[in-house]
Amino acid sequence: MSDVEAVSVISVIGAGLAGSEAALAAAGQGVRVRLYEMRPAKMTPAHRTGNFAELVCSTSLGGEGIQQSKGLLQAEMRTVGAAIVGSADAAKVPAGNALAVDRDEFSARVTRLVREHPLIEVVEGEVTSIPDGIVVIASGPLTSDALAEDVARLTGSERLSFYDAAAPVIDVDSIDMSVAWRAGRYDQSADYLNCPFTKEEYLRFFGALETARTHTPHDWEKLEFFEGCMPIEEIARRGVDTPRFGPMSPKGLDDPRTGRWPYAVAQLRQEDREGRMWSLVGFQTGLKWGDQREVVQLIPGLQNAEIVRYGVMHRNTYLNAPTVLHSTLQLKADPQKLVAGVLAGTEGYLESSATGWLAGTNAARLARGLLPLTPPAESMLGGLVRYLASANPKGFQPMNVNWALVPELPVEINEKTGKPRKLGKREKRPVMFQRGLDAFTLWALDKAGLNVTPQPIPEPAGA
Repeated sequence: MSDVEAVSVISVIGAGLAGSEAALAAAGQGVRVRLYEMRPAKMTPAHRTGNFAELVCSTSLGGEGIQQSKGLLQAEMRTVGAAIVGSADAAKVPAGNALAVDRDEFSARVTRLVREHPLIEVVEGEVTSIPDGIVVIASGPLTSDALAEDVARLTGSERLSFYDAAAPVIDVDSIDMSVAWRAGRYDQSADYLNCPFTKEEYLRFFGALETARTHTPHDWEKLEFFEGCMPIEEIARRGVDTPRFGPMSPKGLDDPRTGRWPYAVAQLRQEDREGRMWSLVGFQTGLKWGDQREVVQLIPGLQNAEIVRYGVMHRNTYLNAPTVLHSTLQLKADPQKLVAGVLAGTEGYLESSATGWLAGTNAARLARGLLPLTPPAESMLGGLVRYLASANPKGFQPMNVNWALVPELPVEINEKTGKPRKLGKREKRPVMFQRGLDAFTLWALDKAGLNVTPQPIPEPAGA
């Protein structure tokens, strides 16, 4: 590796989950890394220690097993020896089928791995401008104002958001198309799915919305709502008819079954290129997730809705990824700069660390004179970064991993009837898990040239 050791140092900004993983992934390829972290010299309102990869909200890195999209991403990261999942496994605590950790032991382990690595130099202090050369920007949701200004300079200020106001996103397979129909208002193109309410259905929905519990934000997350991003529950507080004269207006939408406008309508807009995910228009919300699911499932046509991303309302700093990023996580404006974690448009600890691994891996490849890579579409990491690069940029919101990110299985034909055989999700997800893990392992070995540890497929009983 002597030729690699002579490579110029790459920089990583931020020692959260994404930045720590990026630094260790790059150093693991023999590339020297300068890792910048402003804590403990400058703390954020959310953190309480100076340790790296500190978990500030939950102790969980998501559900495990062959039924879980996060379970597949965990397996992919274990295959390449990623540090965050490895540290989580070592610091694991009982939590049913979730990968939960002792947060102090976990962050201490990651900190030790970073500080003891001979190719990583830790530089303490705030970074106010992006360094020259190859850089991974992984500064997280609480990126300092000065650095955010420099990111905005590089990418365009209109592509940087500071306020995460997201609506629930639904798996298209769980939408009842015998109730919903596709149409646009008046002469608009038919780009929306429409869920019609009768008066009785609307009043039942409104009553549930009125009594649903909301998330109580941390002091550092307190929000000042503005009209363009008003949560649906805040709209409802203004009166029973306010939602149906606002985001739930039926005007211009003739129900094909009646030829008339419904009493109210909930609309869904396509989120991804393949049409696997649809978001509820105007339904930004801060409702607790259990209550949020109950309210959403009172919408006609969504009674069996599978929510692949819940609505959130909190302080966040992130890029409009499809306008600025390649699927390799390189910035279009400067391919020597890569972005990972929440700033890249991900949601969740596991997703942050996985994109950190890919950004660090690709930064090291650039430093070694190699082309950066994108994991296969069948893998969960490949599906996530492809989504970031190709999602609908209008109203883009951060995304966590879910099964709708990866391609559907080929349609099976029933030999007796000659008709397509539709698999239930409990049947098809283990097959998608195996397909994705196989594709990722082959890619990591043959395309990326990495050392891999093949991962056994979990038993179904442990899913």
